[in-house]
Amino acid sequence: MTRVAAIDCGTNSIRLLIADLDPDTGAFHELDRRMEIVRLGQGVDRTGRLAPEALDRTFAACRAYASALRDLGVPSERVRFVATSASRDASNRDEFVRGVHDILGVEPEVITGDQEADFSFTGATKELAPDTFAKPYLVVDIGGGSTEFVVGADGVEAGRSVDIGCVRLTERHLTHDGVITESPTQSEQAAIRADVEAALDEVERTVPLHKARTLVGLAGTVTTLGGLALDLDAYDPARIHHTRIPLAQVRDLTHHLLTSTHAERAALPVMHPGRVDVITAGALVLQCVMERVGAQEVVVSEHDILDGIAFSCAPTEK
Repeated sequence: MTRVAAIDCGTNSIRLLIADLDPDTGAFHELDRRMEIVRLGQGVDRTGRLAPEALDRTFAACRAYASALRDLGVPSERVRFVATSASRDASNRDEFVRGVHDILGVEPEVITGDQEADFSFTGATKELAPDTFAKPYLVVDIGGGSTEFVVGADGVEAGRSVDIGCVRLTERHLTHDGVITESPTQSEQAAIRADVEAALDEVERTVPLHKARTLVGLAGTVTTLGGLALDLDAYDPARIHHTRIPLAQVRDLTHHLLTSTHAERAALPVMHPGRVDVITAGALVLQCVMERVGAQEVVVSEHDILDGIAFSCAPTEK
């Protein structure tokens, strides 16, 4: 077994996975998995820069992760730090790269949307049994800044990343004078839907969305909806993993979130405080995607880009 660590720094959250991985079988024993909402992408869609306070929050999380890496003895050559949508878009991303390197001693990789899609697909599908989950798969990773669409059976056939993440859409359509709309109006919802539909038009030029037989949904919006669908008293990844949510229930949950207040959403036991104000846009993205591709259910996966990054850290030979 090889001890590896993966760090995924997205627009909304930064996550760490430390595991002992068998490079031959792909099986791994998870030692630590954690997540912090740092909102690195705060204001990036508007300003094109990473905000100082967002960098401070991210660097604080990195210092905590550095301590975990030391405690569990992860060798630096087996640590991979991947940064996604927000840092791709920022004009001052060199400041972010330097700060991460100073704290963790590893060079963060600002990956492309295509690389992001590949990692997401690997992490989400590596353990899926084809007799239970029919191939080909459509993996949809709804992030903070972007959403990835990947179709494939035994590997990636086609993928595309588009800028319809839940944070980006919230800042674009639900934020006015710095204040986020508590319950989105019909016109605000229509604006989000229009962006999603336009993005799907773009995706369909290169990705055969309708070819897929199983839709797999990733990231915090989808896993939170999984917890709500199960009516859990607390967030439980083991119970949420591979939950199937019918389209009708996704519509009901989305409607409930769109018509609830900030306080009502915050009181939901599975809701992370950092998702309260962006979950409405994220849920609308999922509903629009399901309706567009004709998916009657979504399979919720707790394994995603972070797991794909971890698999990539293993040596190719024993």
